[in-house]
Amino acid sequence: MYMKTKKLMMVAACFVLAGWSGGAQNVFDTYFEKKSLRVDFALSGNMEFQAAALIRMREEPVWGGPVHNLIDTSCYGGYYVKVFDKASGELIFSRGFNTLFEEWRATEQAEKEVQSWANSVSVPFPRREVTFELSGRNRADMLFSTMLKVDIEPSVMFIDRGRLRDNKVTRIQYAGEPSGKVDLVFLAEGYTEAGQDKFVADARRFTEALFATPPFDSRRDDFNVWSVGLVSEEEGTDIPGRGVFRNTALNSGFYTFGMDRYLTTQDMTPVRDAVWNVPCDAIFILVNSDMYGGGGMYNFYAMGTADNERTASVFVHELGHSFAGLADEYFSSEVAYDTGFYPDGLEPWEPNISTLVNFSLKWEDMLPAGTPVPTPPEETYVGETGVFEGGGYRARGVYRPRVHCMMRDYAAFCPVCSRAIVRMIDSVSDKR
Repeated sequence: MYMKTKKLMMVAACFVLAGWSGGAQNVFDTYFEKKSLRVDFALSGNMEFQAAALIRMREEPVWGGPVHNLIDTSCYGGYYVKVFDKASGELIFSRGFNTLFEEWRATEQAEKEVQSWANSVSVPFPRREVTFELSGRNRADMLFSTMLKVDIEPSVMFIDRGRLRDNKVTRIQYAGEPSGKVDLVFLAEGYTEAGQDKFVADARRFTEALFATPPFDSRRDDFNVWSVGLVSEEEGTDIPGRGVFRNTALNSGFYTFGMDRYLTTQDMTPVRDAVWNVPCDAIFILVNSDMYGGGGMYNFYAMGTADNERTASVFVHELGHSFAGLADEYFSSEVAYDTGFYPDGLEPWEPNISTLVNFSLKWEDMLPAGTPVPTPPEETYVGETGVFEGGGYRARGVYRPRVHCMMRDYAAFCPVCSRAIVRMIDSVSDKR
């Protein structure tokens, strides 16, 4: 009983930090250079266990992230990377993120197989020796445990300092110094050499769609937008369920985990190779296809097709996942995950769903006076912020803030999701 209480207290403390009160000092110039250290690593395992191993490290010429908000206090994500000053042991940088491998571990396939997938993260390039630590979250108790820990001397010869391919980079929008802006990067996937003009035009169209959507519409000046013109040998993307396979730059495909609409790429290495010389806070992979589908993982990447009739809505929805850490609020569609993806008795880390275990740390402060908890989906409450059952792929036991929202059915972002997006913009653009 004591151990269970202690674990809940630790999770609650994590969500208290999610108030984004900040407090991080500007230690950037003391500890870091305006470059990136990219760490490629492998995640391997199955539903029961996972492990991490270092693959390689690269020095890259751009750091576009914040220089004040170096410590991530949100507790978002299934993984956390931390950087400590080796001499003092002081935590000097941290970030949470998700991976596709984490999702795969919740599938039926992971009950029977062990797999290993390549992943990648970037941190500011250190001026002196640091300790790099990667932790993974255990869904059984929501706590993190260390998976990889390595001391890094920045001058060591084993850090790759070579140039990668110089793809065509286009400024779609430039609002100012990257460290004080959210740098959104579109990557071309399934566009041949002849299709590069179409890609830039598509990226511009998506940019306008984003900034026509609240709350992004009022924060346009906080974004830089870039496009990177990767050239594929063939147009489109893999559609394994139809026997279609294309030779493309990022090896993307539908039917991820057997779901026809789930569009992803498994290997992060070529994705990170593509943005090696571009300021990058958020990645959207734009696929030259008219099929319906997409995918998005927090602080990893989002992906969608260019020419489906629901293209713009899918784009904004998936960016909600990858940029703001928002959960899916639907509960009746086909998913490949088992019922333990959001287990009973534990509060999900995502800001827009709750099991009511620690609801006071979610959107309780946004409820109108007298709102019943849970909230019945009656006409009186439709259009109001409440606590409606159904979300996170579960019809029972998980709750969402509104009957309709971008994260459920492509309606406008609800106030809870909008607040999470604004907080993330403020954090990444160093406003708080």
